[in-house]
Amino acid sequence: MTEHDYSRLPIEKSGIVKAMCLHAAHDCNLRCKYCFASTGDFHGDRALMPLETGKKALDWLVAHSGNRHQLEVDFFGGEPLMNFEVVRELVDYGRELEKAHGKHFLFTITTNAIGLTDERIEFLNREMHNVVLSLDGRREVHDFMRPTASGKGSFDLALEKAKKLVNLRGDGQYYVRGTYTARNLDFGNDVLALADEGFEQLSIEPVVLSKDSPFALTEAMLPEILAEYDRFAKLYLERRRSGPWMNFFHFMVDLDGGPCVKKRVKGCGAGNEYVAVTPEGDIYPCHQFVGRPGYRMGSVLTGEFDAEMQMRFAENNLLAKEKCSDCWARFFCGGGCAANAEAFNGDIAKPYDMECALERKRLEIAMAIYAIEHMQQ
Repeated sequence: MTEHDYSRLPIEKSGIVKAMCLHAAHDCNLRCKYCFASTGDFHGDRALMPLETGKKALDWLVAHSGNRHQLEVDFFGGEPLMNFEVVRELVDYGRELEKAHGKHFLFTITTNAIGLTDERIEFLNREMHNVVLSLDGRREVHDFMRPTASGKGSFDLALEKAKKLVNLRGDGQYYVRGTYTARNLDFGNDVLALADEGFEQLSIEPVVLSKDSPFALTEAMLPEILAEYDRFAKLYLERRRSGPWMNFFHFMVDLDGGPCVKKRVKGCGAGNEYVAVTPEGDIYPCHQFVGRPGYRMGSVLTGEFDAEMQMRFAENNLLAKEKCSDCWARFFCGGGCAANAEAFNGDIAKPYDMECALERKRLEIAMAIYAIEHMQQ
């Protein structure tokens, strides 16, 4: 396709919402030092979502989903297991809505694993399409960055429970997701440490913090970070050949299929096809926008909704971003994260340079790995 062809793509505007991040808890039993959500309260009061607010949120999603059959809901926080009974009842309510409206919910949950019990593991493995478990890798890295409210490390509190859930999950989807900071630029070792614990589906994300944080990643660190991805890629290939086998999220690329061009152009859908709902019922473009001034879109309790803001996010697609126009990776990243663009550049349409550099590097490696492994088949 040519640039002219891309410009003529029939990209749908706003109106249909298919996914929701449901903030079951604005509270947490950890005090992670890099937490973008201010240790779980999102710079506000600590709160748990009332059941009726959650039901209103699911009703709202169904009402705004148009002809979409499959809807996605991620229970998020804070720590959603701190409000487990409400999560359980909302899943039950969602199953009722499926029958009444001809929909199908894909529920997921993001948890630090500390609140897992045998009963909760059984429920999550039965009802959750995907489970995201937060572990940062090596014990010393995890314990320093993810202490409990009393200041103690949380590695031992989380690890065995996370292992148990994964071992009982069978073929069910899960990810162990970590975060790397300026303190562990050798983050490849954290991925390997998680693989050594028996986890196969792994991701570790670069922290996003203001430059005045001692844990922030800076452009001066970029050469070291890129070199670490190269170093880890070699070890990753060897592990996949000799074991223990693992799958690293950022080294995955589907060159044979993948999303259609229209989906690639639209990016993640934040503020348009995807929204976040707080315990108070307020609607935001995504979980990272929660609490940011000027980005409240409405309320599931009152029915108010800022359609103009939704349109602004809908129009903020890949083809509208001048900075992306000559980037070879644009149709794989979809234009980057709007929340990061707003945080660092004050404009959702101006991608964050460091994010772009990391995305290109990981994609370059992913393509190389794809080629190497396919040649070996």
